[in-house]
Amino acid sequence: MSAQNDFSKLSGKIFIGGEMVASKTTQHLDVIEPATEDRLGSIADATDAEVDQAIDLANAARKVWNAIDTRSRAVTLHDIAALIRRDKAKYAELLTREEGKPFKESVDEVSWCATAIDYYAELARTETGRIAGTTVPGQFHFSIKEPLGTIVIVLPFNYPLVLLCWEASAALAAGNAVIVKPHEQTSITTLKFMEIFSALPPGLMQVVTGGARVGQRLIASPKTHGVAYTGSVPVGQAVARTCAESFKPCLIEASGNDPFIVMPSAPMEIAARGAAFAAYLNCGQVCTSAERFYVHDAIHDEFVERLSAEAKKLRVGNGLGQVDMGPMATRKQRERFEAMIATARKQGAKVKAGGGRPASLNRGWFVEPTVLTDVTPDMEILNEEPFGPVAPICRVKSFDEAVELANRSRFGLGGNLYSRDSTEIFRAVREIESGILWINAPLLDNDALAFGGRKLSGTGRQLGPEGLAQFQNTKFVMIDPDASNQDFWWFPYPDAESYQAAKAKEW
Repeated sequence: MSAQNDFSKLSGKIFIGGEMVASKTTQHLDVIEPATEDRLGSIADATDAEVDQAIDLANAARKVWNAIDTRSRAVTLHDIAALIRRDKAKYAELLTREEGKPFKESVDEVSWCATAIDYYAELARTETGRIAGTTVPGQFHFSIKEPLGTIVIVLPFNYPLVLLCWEASAALAAGNAVIVKPHEQTSITTLKFMEIFSALPPGLMQVVTGGARVGQRLIASPKTHGVAYTGSVPVGQAVARTCAESFKPCLIEASGNDPFIVMPSAPMEIAARGAAFAAYLNCGQVCTSAERFYVHDAIHDEFVERLSAEAKKLRVGNGLGQVDMGPMATRKQRERFEAMIATARKQGAKVKAGGGRPASLNRGWFVEPTVLTDVTPDMEILNEEPFGPVAPICRVKSFDEAVELANRSRFGLGGNLYSRDSTEIFRAVREIESGILWINAPLLDNDALAFGGRKLSGTGRQLGPEGLAQFQNTKFVMIDPDASNQDFWWFPYPDAESYQAAKAKEW
């Protein structure tokens, strides 16, 4: 009942100036629960005036926040992380209802929010610049890190809270203000999550809901100073073009189409279980899902049987039940996914497991975890991002062929290898073209190490020191305490250093 009250109470609201207020818009978008197809509530398509108001409030609040010492800012952020840990089940329930993932996965996501905030709270206390040896005696040369200003974060539906915290915690720790444009499917959970940030100066953390127009206005505004976008390649390219007009720094995390290589030395049971997790986590709606499987011919058949068995074991249903996989987040996502499976079958792929909808579930956007065999490198399913629970398996004859096919992609986010051959392992580290590489342990993250991709998977990095630097400006400072003359390089230039003097001396 509490969750239902939250969906009702927060429908049509935006969070600006530290308050939850009813938007003045006449345009609202329904939010549908993916497991039941029931209407949860609605979100406001915020007005241009409300977007502009949020920007002005952010720019005022960031000056207050940036005037606070880094230690005190860190204490505030640690307190926020503690609240997240205390109330994680509450936010996880709303997330499961809006997005569909199993409750356990939602709890994990909320927990990761807290670790990211704790990490950046401390990192920002030390990543404030550096001192360098001077080039002139008596001077002092150093660099300082400054906040960019007001950061716009545009979020996807699949991990709305953890991606928010990866980016917002780094931005806030660096001294910036943040305005969030959540995905339409998960806006109400994001609004509820804002109560966690009540200790911040009003206007420092804000949420304006709506469609593409709202995001575009935030990104294009000359009063915003950095952008973090996660979503599709075409929209990511449009964001980058808009930012390029004013050289506004942008972090773009677009699509992935990650390879998963299995070699004969791999332990087959573990490799199959790892593959199932990599392919079916969050119903395959993960940017780093394993979506292209290259399996050595010597163990292909065994691996297919083992992975198919793992897929058939998965319990599919409402994420609030005892299940391993929930529904897809939207009807549109399911229709797109099913069309890709149908195309793969027309192109010659065979369904070894799944391939349809669970017979026992008549409502909700459910699909079965699927294994495809007889997949060839030219098929669409291997060259686009399915973004659903499918493992398309392609035979390879060698490690060389597997790496070549893994790199034959427009994307370069993550990559996976199962092998206990040290030569193959270290070759993979050198040769696989990705921003992330998992060897025998798929899909784990580390707050202290950078997350991001290459090629059409985007630009910039989240997490690690790189994630903090994404929202900082570096300023080089040179001080001469005595304001001494600089005759060693000022005007007038010495005659002895002229062209004529050099010619007379050397020629």
